[in-house]
Amino acid sequence: MAVIVKYVVERNGEEKMTFTSKAEADAYDKMLDMADELFELLGKCDVVADEGQREELSMFLAQNREDVLCALGAKRKPTPKPAKKKAEASKDDDAEAA
Repeated sequence: MAVIVKYVVERNGEEKMTFTSKAEADAYDKMLDMADELFELLGKCDVVADEGQREELSMFLAQNREDVLCALGAKRKPTPKPAKKKAEASKDDDAEAA
């Protein structure tokens, strides 16, 4: 018999998601907290009057937190690192051409 530990994220008595890792469960719970705060913030704006759309938008923004922070200037966008394999292949091509 196996013992399996599960972490359940619950909101208002409703099970939202189950995880096998505490870190993943905590991250999801934090994302839901952000979505709740964003939902309240969007409620102050008349642009998104429909509650369903406001909920979808707040979840989208919370799920894409890193991109939102970059867009707001609170965080720098990571710069892609050049691939070493391509650079090495170019050197090999240059050596063969010479």
